[in-house]
Amino acid sequence: MAVAQAEQATVFQEQGYLLLKGVFDRDEVEELRAAVAAIIDRAAQTRPDANHAWDAVRGDADVPATVLKGFHDLQYHAGPFTRALQHPRLVDALRIAIGPNVQLHHTKMLVKPPEKGAPFPMHQDYPFFPHARHTVTAASVHLDDSNEENGCLFVVPGSHKLGPIADTGESNSLDADAYPLESGMPVPAEAGDVLLFNYLTIHGSGVNRSERPRRNILFQYRDPEDEPLRTADGKEEHVDWGQGLMVAGENRTWFERRPQFDLRQ
Repeated sequence: MAVAQAEQATVFQEQGYLLLKGVFDRDEVEELRAAVAAIIDRAAQTRPDANHAWDAVRGDADVPATVLKGFHDLQYHAGPFTRALQHPRLVDALRIAIGPNVQLHHTKMLVKPPEKGAPFPMHQDYPFFPHARHTVTAASVHLDDSNEENGCLFVVPGSHKLGPIADTGESNSLDADAYPLESGMPVPAEAGDVLLFNYLTIHGSGVNRSERPRRNILFQYRDPEDEPLRTADGKEEHVDWGQGLMVAGENRTWFERRPQFDLRQ
């Protein structure tokens, strides 16, 4: 392993997150921005055009009328997302964070509009899709320069070592007194940067109070041999249509744990 890779592995293991600079170039960012805009434009004419702000902050007097645009399964909307989720520079880092075998778990976009982009209370992603070995790792792709003014991510370094925190509130947010946003460290980033973080790492973000958007794409990955803990009738509960794509290595559990879907009229 090269020195840089060894250093990245150490940072990720100790801190639970890693900021990757310049993973996507300017042209790739512009292509992804256009793809995001097209989804929002199409959704505006359909029922799925809803406010995806967390229930935990809806109606909060301190953050009134905030909005979050969020859609899953991006790779079924446009080709640029499919290319992005298996970008060679991103996959190289995922192999450091997860191991030689890397599988897509799900995808979504998160857009905070100017001046009213909704916050995310501090939380772990673990409660949404718990796994036995905790390999689940998020890759937050920044499509805009991000800082505290427009709602950049905050993380609590090393918090992944606490393990799952059971005491969660509405929308699986953590106790705001124990874990206010200020308990984390802001991670400003530039368009094209990617923030990797383990799903146990405590993170959140503030309101977008700026006059510019904060557009992020979130890809979640795992080791395919990491067993999901939340199942029903032998099927994993948190399943998206795009789940299971291998972006590195091989899936030796395919025949035992391939995604299963119930089709409804």
